Amino acid sequence: MILSDRDIRKAIQSGKIKIDSPDEKYLDNIGPSSLDLRCGSHFKLYEHTHFPLLDPADPATFENCSRMIEIKESNTPFIVQPNDFVLGVTLESVTLPADLVARVEGRSSLGRLGIIVHSTAGFVDPGFSGTITLEITNINRMPVALYPGMRVCQLAFETLTSPAEVDYSQKKTQKYQNQVFPEESRITRDPEMVEINKRRTIGSSQ
Repeated sequence: MILSDRDIRKAIQSGKIKIDSPDEKYLDNIGPSSLDLRCGSHFKLYEHTHFPLLDPADPATFENCSRMIEIKESNTPFIVQPNDFVLGVTLESVTLPADLVARVEGRSSLGRLGIIVHSTAGFVDPGFSGTITLEITNINRMPVALYPGMRVCQLAFETLTSPAEVDYSQKKTQKYQNQVFPEESRITRDPEMVEINKRRTIGSSQ
């Protein structure tokens, strides 16, 4: 069941949904069934010209593979070039309880410019706390400007049938709890990737 605007407000007022923001303008961004979040000032770009590949089973291929850019002036845009893929981040930080999940969706107005704000990872687990990393792609043939502070995505909140027995904050393999900046993939920490890397290391030493 998706929360309506009145239920989103109640959940925020009661502290069930916690929003950490530099101001309270986010309260004006509650829609009929979602909460718009604003674009932060940090972006990460993969240095694709310097690295041959990103191998989920090889942590070495992820070292220094990206660089951070900070837009310090709110009226200065970050230009997303056609076919570019960059990581952005929301201005607001979100904390969810054990019985709510959230879905990250794009805004129609940006979608009509060709901006995709998440590739596949549009799901926020119960118990998660932190900013939302945005997987931004421009599928337009024209560059598009993004500004810090502009509304960039929306969260729709859904109730679970019961509170999660082990929420994200308690999950042993969680990798992004309390994130602040846009975080590149930490897939190399997944148990199956660690196992592959271990087998490779053993094989190469024989």
